[in-house]
Amino acid sequence: MNKTNFMLLSLLLTSSCAVGPDYKKPDFFSDEKIADSLKLNKQNQSKISLDWYKQFNDSFLNDLIDKGLNNSPSIEIAKEKLHQARQSLKINTVQYLPTLDADGSYHYVKDSVSYGIPISTDYYQLGLDASWEIDIWGGGRRLTESSLALVKAAASDLDNVRLTLTAEIATNYIDLRQAQEQIRISQKNLELQKSIYDLVKQKYQTGLADDIAFNQAKYAVETTSMLIPQLEQQEKAYANALSILIGELPGEIKTSLNKQGDNIVAKKFAFDLQKLYALPVEVIRNRPDVQALEQQLIAQNAQIGQAIAQLFPSISISGFLGYQGPNIHRLIRPDHDMYSYSPTISMPLFHWGALMNNVELQKSLTKENLYLYKSGILNAVAEVNNSMTEVEKEYKRNTSARQAVDSQQKVSALTLDKYKQGLIEFSDVLTAQQNLLSSENEMVSSNAAIYKNIISFYKSVGGGYSIKINQDKKTAN
Repeated sequence: MNKTNFMLLSLLLTSSCAVGPDYKKPDFFSDEKIADSLKLNKQNQSKISLDWYKQFNDSFLNDLIDKGLNNSPSIEIAKEKLHQARQSLKINTVQYLPTLDADGSYHYVKDSVSYGIPISTDYYQLGLDASWEIDIWGGGRRLTESSLALVKAAASDLDNVRLTLTAEIATNYIDLRQAQEQIRISQKNLELQKSIYDLVKQKYQTGLADDIAFNQAKYAVETTSMLIPQLEQQEKAYANALSILIGELPGEIKTSLNKQGDNIVAKKFAFDLQKLYALPVEVIRNRPDVQALEQQLIAQNAQIGQAIAQLFPSISISGFLGYQGPNIHRLIRPDHDMYSYSPTISMPLFHWGALMNNVELQKSLTKENLYLYKSGILNAVAEVNNSMTEVEKEYKRNTSARQAVDSQQKVSALTLDKYKQGLIEFSDVLTAQQNLLSSENEMVSSNAAIYKNIISFYKSVGGGYSIKINQDKKTAN
C-alpha cells in the first residue's frame, strides 16, 4: 500500500462516525409529577438501606436472608446470566479488530489439458494470515454499545432477583410465624374449652345442664381441635417454602424455628409512617427492574445503527506473510519468503429488501422496548402508591382489632362467670368463646399483614438497590 492510499484510509477512519440514532433518555413523567403523585416529602428525604429488614429485630430472619442470598439457585442463575453477558461483550468488542492466524498448507494443482501440455505443481506454505474489516460506519461500535447495555441490564436483573428473594423470604417467614402464633392461640383456647366442657359435663351428670349445653360444649372442643391440624399443615408448607428459597432441603429449618423465643407477629410492629413519604423520587427510575428495562431499550436502540451500517459499503483488508516452497524440510529460507495483501470493498446491491426491512424491524423493536420502559415506570409508581396505602390502612385496622380482642376477653370472662352462677344459657358462653378465638386470630393476622405490607413497600421502592445503582453511576463517572 503506497503512502497516498494509506493517508486516504487514515482520513476515512478518523472522519467516520457511527450511523443510527444516539440514545436519549425518554422523559415520560417529570420527577415533579411523580413526587406529587406519591405525595413525597421533598424536604425530608431518607435513604433506604439494603438490610432494611433488620429493623424487625429478628435474628433468625436475618440469618435466613443471608443464607438465601448466598445459596439460592435463583441468585446463581442470575449471576451466570451476568457472566454470559460480560463474555458476549468481550467477544463483540473485538469483532471489528484485526485478527491474526497461523496458517500452514500444502497445495497441489494440475492444469487442464485445454491449455496445451498439462502442468502440475505442488508447494508448501507457512506463515501468518491477517484480516481486518474496518468499522467505517460504526456498526461494530453500535454492537459494543448494545452489548454493554445488556451487561448493565443483566446486573440490574441480578439486583432484582436479590430484592425479590429477600422480600419472598421475609414474607414467607411472617406467614410461618403467623401460623405458629395461631396454633398457640388455638391450643390455649382448646385448653380453656376443655375445662369448660368438664364443667358442663359435671352439670349435665347432676341434671343442672341439658343435652344442648353438653353437646355445644363438646362441639366447641372438637371444632378447635379440627382447626389445629390445618394450621400445622400451613406451618409445614411455609417452612418448606423457606427451605427452597434459601437453597436447603425441606425440613431442615423447622427445628431451629421452634427454638425461637417471642413470635414477632404476637405484637404490633412500631413503624414510622413518615418513612413512607420521605423518599427520593429517584427510587422509581432506579428500581432494578426499571433499570433493566431502560438498559434493554438502550441495547435495542443501538441495534438500529448496526442494521443501518449494513446498508453501506464495507472495506476489509487481508494479508499473508510467510514462506512458500516445494519442500517442507527446506521451507523456511530467506529466498522462500513471500507476502501478499488484498484490500476489498463490498457494496450491497440487491437483497430483496431484507436489509431495509431489518432496519424497520429494529426500529419497531425499539419502540416496543420504549413502551415497556414506560409501562415499567407506571407500574413502579402504582406499586409504591398501593404499598403506602396498604401500610396506613392496616395500622388503622390493627387498632380496631386490638380493641376487639380487649372487649371480647372481658365478654368471655363475664359470660363464663354468669354461666357458673346459672344466670345465662351455655349458648352465650359458646358464642363468646368463638368470638374471642376469632378476634385473637384477626389481631394476629393484622399484625402479620403490617409486616408483609412493609415488606411490599420496601420491595416497591427498590429495597436499597435503587440507591446502590445511583451510587455506582456516580463512581463510574
